[in-house]
Amino acid sequence: MTYLARSTMWFPKLSWIVFTCTLSSLLYSPAFAIKKSYVVYLGSHAHGAQADLDRVAQTHHHFLASFLGSADKARDSIFYSYERHINGFAAMLEEEEAAQISRHPDVVSVFLNKGRKLHTTHSWDFMLLEKNGIVHHSSAWNKARFGQDTIIANLDTGVWPESQSFSDHGFGPVPSCWKGTCDNDTTAGVPCNRKLIGARYFYKGYEAYAKKLNFSHDSARDYDGHGTHTLSTAGGNFVPGASVYGSGNGTAKGGSPMARVASYKVCWPPINGSECFDADILKAFDMAIHDGVDVLSVSLGGDPSDYFDDGMSIGAFHAVKHGIVVVCSAGNSGPTPGTVSNVSPWMITVGASTLDREFQAFVELRNGERFKGTSLSKPLPEDKFYPLITGEQAKAADASAAEAFLCKEGTLDPEKVKGKILACLRGDTARVDKGRQATLAGAVGMILCNDKASGNEIIADPHLLPTSQVTYKDGAAVIAYINSTDYPMGFITVPSAKLGTKPAPFMAAFSSQGPNTITAEILKPDITAPGVNIIAAYSEATSPTGLTFDNRRVPFNTDSGTSMSCPHVSGVAGLLKTLHPDWSPAAIRSAITTTARTRDNSVNPMLNASLVKATPFSYGGGHIRPNRAMDPGLVYDLSTNDYLDFLCSVGYNQSVIEPFSGGTYECPSPAKNILDFNYPSITVPKLSGSVTVTRKLKNVGSPGTYAARVCEPLGISVSVEPNILKYEKIGEEKSFKVTLKAKWPCAAKNYTFGGLTWTDGTHYVRSPIAVAAS
Repeated sequence: MTYLARSTMWFPKLSWIVFTCTLSSLLYSPAFAIKKSYVVYLGSHAHGAQADLDRVAQTHHHFLASFLGSADKARDSIFYSYERHINGFAAMLEEEEAAQISRHPDVVSVFLNKGRKLHTTHSWDFMLLEKNGIVHHSSAWNKARFGQDTIIANLDTGVWPESQSFSDHGFGPVPSCWKGTCDNDTTAGVPCNRKLIGARYFYKGYEAYAKKLNFSHDSARDYDGHGTHTLSTAGGNFVPGASVYGSGNGTAKGGSPMARVASYKVCWPPINGSECFDADILKAFDMAIHDGVDVLSVSLGGDPSDYFDDGMSIGAFHAVKHGIVVVCSAGNSGPTPGTVSNVSPWMITVGASTLDREFQAFVELRNGERFKGTSLSKPLPEDKFYPLITGEQAKAADASAAEAFLCKEGTLDPEKVKGKILACLRGDTARVDKGRQATLAGAVGMILCNDKASGNEIIADPHLLPTSQVTYKDGAAVIAYINSTDYPMGFITVPSAKLGTKPAPFMAAFSSQGPNTITAEILKPDITAPGVNIIAAYSEATSPTGLTFDNRRVPFNTDSGTSMSCPHVSGVAGLLKTLHPDWSPAAIRSAITTTARTRDNSVNPMLNASLVKATPFSYGGGHIRPNRAMDPGLVYDLSTNDYLDFLCSVGYNQSVIEPFSGGTYECPSPAKNILDFNYPSITVPKLSGSVTVTRKLKNVGSPGTYAARVCEPLGISVSVEPNILKYEKIGEEKSFKVTLKAKWPCAAKNYTFGGLTWTDGTHYVRSPIAVAAS
């Protein structure tokens, strides 16, 4: 190398090329190569005995050794073998090694061990038995024994077993079919009982990404609060006298309060914005299928991706193939269009909306104006008006006005803030952290003003100081008063719970929206459910704000996000599983989505957080109505083979799909039209002239005659043939065709929406229609 470098004066071009190549080969030699964690997915299999599992792991080691050159290297590389129902392994590989493996004919896919995040807004930005709550149980659910002996599990941050929501009072022996266990072999372990029957943890995928851990990872115990909140929302036991700081007092219960529950901990402290990794998620799915769960509630996600490069998608398919209902959160990236995640057609994808309960804390100004806000915080020290100041007015000398308005760390001048109520703008930093900055600066209270994007979505947080969060419009009025008055004064009332508020529900601004960016013909989300200011059990290992300086501990807490709406649907799915054990996961989804409502409690169309009419890209079929879902009349059913046909329709080839199916399967020839996939909605993203789609409805109720009713999308004619379906027995299936045609040139230039309803006068089986011209 020295000689070549010296020779540059004679052979400048040649020697530079040789030098560069030599340096390049050193950088990409094994000593310099960068290893990352990958999942190598090989398809499906089924093994039970330990000897079989050992042989599977040995097979994985032997397979990888053929690429790495030795069995020792393979054993050192692999950190998970998926041995039971999912076939594959997770390993540390170089990029070129991963590429080589992906070309092997036995490999379905190789993808990076991607990180995902929990879908709660708690850090950033259950049900109560209230009379008017849209999600309350009726006496009809007694027939379902409140989900008795259905097993609901979550993939999350674990569980706080001491919570009364997981008390086994009133429960009999654990079902004999259950194969799971609680990891309780350390001082921080989780003990089982007859209610909480499983708790496992998986961290090797997270560890492979993080390289080293600075916390204990040997427990399924929840140190975050999220997992306890979601699991108790789905299946928590009855707990009388639950409240958050005395507000919202009532009996807490999950959607299926008599269900058994289990937790699979796959989420850990955030690293580069990610908390839950695909390798761990797949391991948890594999174990949950083996353990015998009935419903899996998954309140996490990431950017949507190819179905075979997505651990959530792969795990969910294997679960659904075994009859498990998989319910996933849609994401918190709204209101931007095309942000919905967890879009696989075998998942139930859930958006978030409000309910008719508010924790009201009014902002009163000395000029007589009064604005309704929300909070869960302590009262002001005295019943009197206090001086008001905005963050912008209170900025420190070296801070920008914009940063100070957001009340960011280090931007406020304590001399200006002390003894006043501080008005802060929502955005960029955690809502509760703004309260911390206000407290550190000496404020006696805070008015948190929504930014324009948040609109009318106000969230009741357990703030550190007296606070009220107000809407964008009301916040603008408060700020205008402060800016235009020499001595602005104001007051914040003590928070109190109010039921029967209107309009409700409306869509949360954070709820991710369609269209589906992976397969536009599949409407996502499927449904919406309560996800704002939800009260549920919480971990007592952390504070209600999740901030390290907050020393408070609570048994119940409010939280918001599609993380909170997802387990509402999981709980209802558990009830339906108990009531209709022979229904497929697709039938349960159909029952939930086709019986939902799209009007609020003022009998007007549901709105978004800006009080503009919402669309199926926000709410799917609508806001969940559990009592109607119990008896839907008809369902759009789907089998495993239907999902495989779907994959053929979107372009996957036989060699990929067959190992995925775990059996003998051949793609139809020609492939079926994706528009004919028997989904409980109709989405035509590229209408040119006219198109006819086919659907099939199964009777799950009494004999009856159903007539079609159509609400046409603007500019689109819709005809149904036949428009009468007569059923004589349970299980009978009948097909129909729907023809959509543009009424004029340039119709449906952007998406336009309508609906198709089949009714016998008692049941109303409604499917949303979404159409856009090509």
